[in-house]
Amino acid sequence: MATSERKAPLKKRAVAGSFLFKIPNGDVKQAKVALFRRSSKVRTYHVEEHDSSPLDAALREIREETALPASSLDLLRIGKPYSFIDESIGREWSINPFAFRLKDVSEGGKGEEGITLDWEHEGIEWFDPMQVNGSDEFGGVPRLVDSLRRVWPEYDLGPEAGRLLTEGLQKLHDDQYDIPTLFISFLRKFSDPIVPVEHGARELTGMAVSTLQDVIRQISLSDPIDESWWLKVCMVAWHICYARPSMNAAIISAMVKALGFIRAVYLSEMVAAADKTQKILQVLDQQLSKRNSMTDLICQSFIDYVRLNILRDGKSKQTVSILTLSSSSTISNCLSQVVSSLGVALDMRVLESRPLFEGVSSASRMLQDNHNSSDLKVTLYSDASVALAAHGIDLVLLGADRISSSGDVSNKIGSLPAVLSARYVTPNAKVLVLSDTEKIAGPGSMEEHDSEENSSSELSRAWEGTVQGAQVIKNASSRDDPRVVVKNTYFEWVSAGLIDTYVTEEGLLSKEQIQQKSEWINNEYKRFFEDSDDDTLP
Repeated sequence: MATSERKAPLKKRAVAGSFLFKIPNGDVKQAKVALFRRSSKVRTYHVEEHDSSPLDAALREIREETALPASSLDLLRIGKPYSFIDESIGREWSINPFAFRLKDVSEGGKGEEGITLDWEHEGIEWFDPMQVNGSDEFGGVPRLVDSLRRVWPEYDLGPEAGRLLTEGLQKLHDDQYDIPTLFISFLRKFSDPIVPVEHGARELTGMAVSTLQDVIRQISLSDPIDESWWLKVCMVAWHICYARPSMNAAIISAMVKALGFIRAVYLSEMVAAADKTQKILQVLDQQLSKRNSMTDLICQSFIDYVRLNILRDGKSKQTVSILTLSSSSTISNCLSQVVSSLGVALDMRVLESRPLFEGVSSASRMLQDNHNSSDLKVTLYSDASVALAAHGIDLVLLGADRISSSGDVSNKIGSLPAVLSARYVTPNAKVLVLSDTEKIAGPGSMEEHDSEENSSSELSRAWEGTVQGAQVIKNASSRDDPRVVVKNTYFEWVSAGLIDTYVTEEGLLSKEQIQQKSEWINNEYKRFFEDSDDDTLP
């Protein structure tokens, strides 16, 4: 009897596939993608043991192959990973696609002139990404288009829907404070309006849902609502989720909720095919409307907490001392409602929160919201004097940009020193996190989540004209002098063990409840992004 040959187990290898784009004047219609001549048209990089992530592998290899430092690159897109098997060599490849935008000299990058190719390459050519295909003209590189379309969804969506997605992603990616507006408002008058263009995570998730809605409206003009349409919607949602990695917990939560609503309408036999687009747009409108009530629900939970846990002896007039930092509309609204609802006086200690001075903005907002109240006292402190600010307080109030499955909280840099100082100086002070449940991320420790590193110029700008030797540091940093690194990290983690209470629109949550919500998000994420096969897209 013949015996079947036992196949050797497949060897698995993870690689990072990187694309380099240049986008003149930010016009995506003029976008060009670099393809390398000789060894391959698009570099495919192995993830080595010392690489902490596929992204680090991509950056390392780009530096080795082109001499471009990370400061000359802007992470444009994170493509959805995919796998394929090469039976001829008995290997399963896991591809992690990335797209980087080449910064020009005016942005502090080295530009195209800064590319120095290694011995493997004779040169590069720039192509319209919409024209790239798997033919010999482009080197016949295996899976070239499969990788490209995962970082350039315009390839499948078409020009108009692609434009809407790109503009939405760019807004999410670039959302920052307008520094001149912030300082001009501060210098004019402390209580004048300060109008930042940065939004909190809740506002960003609203922008994310609106972007999904806009793209769906556009692709539904030409595509029937079928499986191919659904896969395109999932692809769009994927890119929206990763437009702002450091704040993607809330965006992922909003996206999986939206996809759940969309999927229900898409599969419904009760809705006529001709009416499905309009119905989908309506349910997304409803999702956006419900978001507006979250702050009021969080405020009510906070008021109940203060009444039951902070106010003592039933006195109607007491002073509650609170330490906070950064700019959170949720916190400002909650504090205003405490004053009006409970009749308490607030002793607010606010850290200025460098480098963008969001604490100043927060203090200004509180003064405007309570301009006729004598029950509010605001004291601004430098970040370095946080221990003084924490003396004798009742509460530390933090917002959240992400809450891990274990209850760890990512918030504005300076949050951890504030909590540690309060724990040491005033041990009885309680640490509260005010957040909606959308900030809860899928499973994973805080070490597994990326932090957001931002331009060092935000720091050095504050030194100019006031600090001796500041120009020396700035010049060395801009030249990528290895002796000098200027770090400007926006967010940091506060571990769950340092937090007393999570105040949400659903009331006070325990760490066990947070874990349950995290697991639900993870299951929905898998259902929409990992269990679907987008290889069937045209």
